[in-house]
Amino acid sequence: MASKKRHMIRGGTDQEDASILKLGPEFENAQCLYISEVRIILEAQEDSKENGTINRPSTNVMSKTLDYVRAFSRFSNIESVREVRQVLLKENMANFEVAQIANLCCEDAEEAKALIPSLENKVEVPELQEMLSQMLTIKKFQS
Repeated sequence: MASKKRHMIRGGTDQEDASILKLGPEFENAQCLYISEVRIILEAQEDSKENGTINRPSTNVMSKTLDYVRAFSRFSNIESVREVRQVLLKENMANFEVAQIANLCCEDAEEAKALIPSLENKVEVPELQEMLSQMLTIKKFQS
């Protein structure tokens, strides 16, 4: 991918800052996936290769990425992944925030706000705590 120039502001480059959701132009309309979603996609691709519906050789990068998402995925099946996304999309949060909450799987709203500063003035603690509780219940009872 070709390097893109950043706009200059007072002698410096325009810097990204995730704490205020300033992620750069390439992420403005991007759909952020959380690790469990990537796992589902990559495992489906792997199954297609094994079944012969896709005829692409496996690469070392693909293998390592699959190992990574299996190790750090919080939700193991597609139903759980869908339920979590539905729970987290109820509030007015950015895709990046939804993915971070699902990846971190915090138990406490204060912890989530500390780790994801952009949530501070966006979601009240009781609403965030309810979403986290629902997400943890999904995680606990996934098959």
